[in-house]
Amino acid sequence: MPNDVKDSDKSPAQLIDARIRELNDWRGQTLSHIRALIKQADPDIVEEWKWRGVPVWYHNGMICTGETYKDIVKVTFAKGASLPDPERLFNSSLTGNTRRAIDIHAGDKLNDRAFQELILDAINLSK
Repeated sequence: MPNDVKDSDKSPAQLIDARIRELNDWRGQTLSHIRALIKQADPDIVEEWKWRGVPVWYHNGMICTGETYKDIVKVTFAKGASLPDPERLFNSSLTGNTRRAIDIHAGDKLNDRAFQELILDAINLSK
């Protein structure tokens, strides 16, 4: 994409692609992996770009966000407190009544199957 194309002219998918390239480290790889798992779990998921640079995935409502920080990639589930989590993936935002998050640090290994089950459970909850 030419450098003179403004962010406002790009699709959410293009903006997420650009963020992954821009990170160019384990955070970009992790965000890319999370995104692939989400899209595999639900090919009809809708990607958005919100709040000046946060990928957000929707299906009949917000499912989760993918925030990147210096030391973590944070996947926040909008209704995470209502989701079963038998594999105990949620490790952040545990005291709230609504959201729950998964903080992923460099070198962490995500349970892909359990993560995709969380995505599907979140979609079912939003119906």
